[in-house]
Amino acid sequence: MQLQPTVFDIDCKAVSEKIEDFICEYVAQSKTKGVVVGLSGGIDSSVTTALAVRALGKRNVLGLILPNANLAQHYEDDARTLARQLGITVKKVSIADFISAFIKNVDIELGKNRLVLGNAMARFRMIINYAYANYYHYLVLGTSNKTEIMVGYVTKYGDGGVDFEPCGGLYKTQIRLMAKYLNIPKPIIEKPPSAGFWDGQTDEGELGITYDLLDLILYGIEHNYNPKDIAKELQIKEMVVERVLEMTAKSEHKRHIPPVFELE
Repeated sequence: MQLQPTVFDIDCKAVSEKIEDFICEYVAQSKTKGVVVGLSGGIDSSVTTALAVRALGKRNVLGLILPNANLAQHYEDDARTLARQLGITVKKVSIADFISAFIKNVDIELGKNRLVLGNAMARFRMIINYAYANYYHYLVLGTSNKTEIMVGYVTKYGDGGVDFEPCGGLYKTQIRLMAKYLNIPKPIIEKPPSAGFWDGQTDEGELGITYDLLDLILYGIEHNYNPKDIAKELQIKEMVVERVLEMTAKSEHKRHIPPVFELE
């Protein structure tokens, strides 16, 4: 077993073509006209949007910038830079008023809880994405990667509320490779990944682990390596691997449709 970054090496051109075909086929089968995608200014949404433009053409991709009041301006600036590079139409809808109304109308302790507010923000964005998708007869394009999906770092019915996930089979490490291949602006590639819930919030800060290490652990788990062997190979404590295993187990429900009781 060799858990090294090279296990994530891919032929970006070939992978890009396959994902583009996947996007084209899914949109065609749905008999819709295009896709709506939330532009966060981050690497995942940028890569997904670039692939959608290559697949469907710039006129069939609508980018939505959905900021909240606590988000730094550079997120929007980076999203607009990408949109100009790709030539797509962009609309901005602030979710600040949605969040303010939510805080005013729920119990005080809910309005002060960051986890509750972060999930609420993600779900308000989902509502807006689908409003525009319904109006234009488009699909909502998911922007999650395999790493996030495996550990459940998605909000159920929030950023996880989409019609399909073109990059859901790519680890974060592979998303970075695709970003370079697709000429995504350097500031987007180099900025710390963030869900954009509040200024200074980062994915790795919330997860408590770097994506580089997380990807290698998940690769080992996916290939049925023993946790002890993974820890030994990566020279980390076994408890780190066990914590990642726990994350994948606890988030299992996010990767399936809700269970249905069938009356026999």
